[in-house]
Amino acid sequence: MKSKLIFGIARSLLLARLGQTLVAAVGVTFSIAMFITLLSFMNGLNDLLDGLILNRTPHVRLYNEIKPSENQPVNASPDFKNGHNFIRSVKSGITRQEIYNSGPIMQTLQQDERVLGVAPKLTAQVFFNEGTIDITGLINGIDVEAESALFNFGDYVTAGSAIDAKNMANSIILGKGLAEILVADIGDVVQVTTVEGERFSLKVVGYFQSGIQEIDKVQSYASIGTTQKLLGKPANYITDIQVKLRDIDQAPALAQEFSRLFATDAEDIQTANAQFETGSSIRSLISYAVGITLLIVAGFGIFNILNMMIYEKMDSIAILKATGFSGGDVNRIFLVIALSIGFFGGMVGLLFGFVFSVIIDNIPFDTAALPTIKTYPINYSPAFYVIGATFSLLTTYLAGFFPARKAGKVDPVEIIRGK
Repeated sequence: MKSKLIFGIARSLLLARLGQTLVAAVGVTFSIAMFITLLSFMNGLNDLLDGLILNRTPHVRLYNEIKPSENQPVNASPDFKNGHNFIRSVKSGITRQEIYNSGPIMQTLQQDERVLGVAPKLTAQVFFNEGTIDITGLINGIDVEAESALFNFGDYVTAGSAIDAKNMANSIILGKGLAEILVADIGDVVQVTTVEGERFSLKVVGYFQSGIQEIDKVQSYASIGTTQKLLGKPANYITDIQVKLRDIDQAPALAQEFSRLFATDAEDIQTANAQFETGSSIRSLISYAVGITLLIVAGFGIFNILNMMIYEKMDSIAILKATGFSGGDVNRIFLVIALSIGFFGGMVGLLFGFVFSVIIDNIPFDTAALPTIKTYPINYSPAFYVIGATFSLLTTYLAGFFPARKAGKVDPVEIIRGK
């Protein structure tokens, strides 16, 4: 019964100062709406950038790195065996980029329940011959079907068909920037020269556009068979095994495990893109900071309105306490007022935040640099709405706590005597 009465009194006080109540609620609504919109857009932007870089990057990459041999001849000499030897101008040892037993390794990985898929790869440095000019380029030999399934390769082929690189012998998918330099249309034949001096003719079957211009001016793609032919290597020649995991967070540990198991070098996605992930984290942190700042500003508005209400309602507070309401009851009345403003303002703010996000999500975003993006990116994660609602109630509670405590300490005798 007492709780019902407390809520009734709080409602009466809210309606008595309806204009100020609406101003406070609008402040909370605006803050929450901007908080949701900003977080949704910034995290959508992070997802977009992740898609451009991380979705095209294997979670674990197995390869053989060319590096100096740890066992130098001087260390094997009995005369220097027990000394500290300082060696300068150390050259790389006799190593091969080829991954030994690549076939059995891929079979083992595909049977691992932690692995989502495996895609082989090799690269060939070539010169694209444009008249008397040689343009440096890189041809990535890929399994087109595996690359499309695991790394969305087909989404970045903006003209032609990705599968044609597999179905047509001696074919190539040029980077968009490289195709513009070579003035090569689909169906044209381009001449390439390998580092060994061998010259080949390749038919253009598509354009690839990653959204990163410097990459698109250099890289192109062909089937593994075509690339092996360019290099003069056998059918089992593979330099990279790209692994996509079911859980990306396991990448660092599994990279070390696979490196020991298969006697290769391994690089995980977190190590390869550490700087990029740091940038995404900083952008998210800035979004949270701005959103929380907006909520704090709204909290000060509620604090001021409740303080003014307490000063104006001193007589009412004195009467409540004189008729049997305790200081705790009065405290709860003003806390209910603050939380009511936070709750209703927050709920409307969440709704407006969602509406603003939908509007932004439907604004066209057409750019030649990002052919896979059609509208501005938005992330509709429910976590943002839960965080927004929580901060709305928390901020308004803290804004109402001190005025409510002040109201609870009002001495009715002094108020009535003063009158």
